[in-house]
Amino acid sequence: MVQRTAPPAGAADTDQLPPDIETMRRTASRFLAPDARPIPAGDLVTLRATMRGQLEELIPTIEAMTRAFPAGDIPSACALAGVREALMRLGLRPGFNSPGQMTVAMKLARSVNALCDHYENLGGRQAAPPQ
Repeated sequence: MVQRTAPPAGAADTDQLPPDIETMRRTASRFLAPDARPIPAGDLVTLRATMRGQLEELIPTIEAMTRAFPAGDIPSACALAGVREALMRLGLRPGFNSPGQMTVAMKLARSVNALCDHYENLGGRQAAPPQ
């Protein structure tokens, strides 16, 4: 009897839609835009959770994309450095005060933006709109 702990390589890759980079960038820009407006506390919690989910989607996608490149490839090495930074930021816990919560949210937003850049640099494309 054969037991598998993971699906065969490439089995799930074809069924999955590409990340919605445009939406991810729009979410991150709520924190990073020069004219960003203050975000109410309830929205801050929701947006922070949204960005965590976006990072959790982007990280394995980018890791899988880098496997297609040869060892020593500069763009893929940079993408993996961005992944490590994002993983570190996922471990950050916001404080109980508003500045601490905003700081963590801004760091998550920077990682979302960076991983969107890496995704595109590695050849990822935005999904075509439904017809």
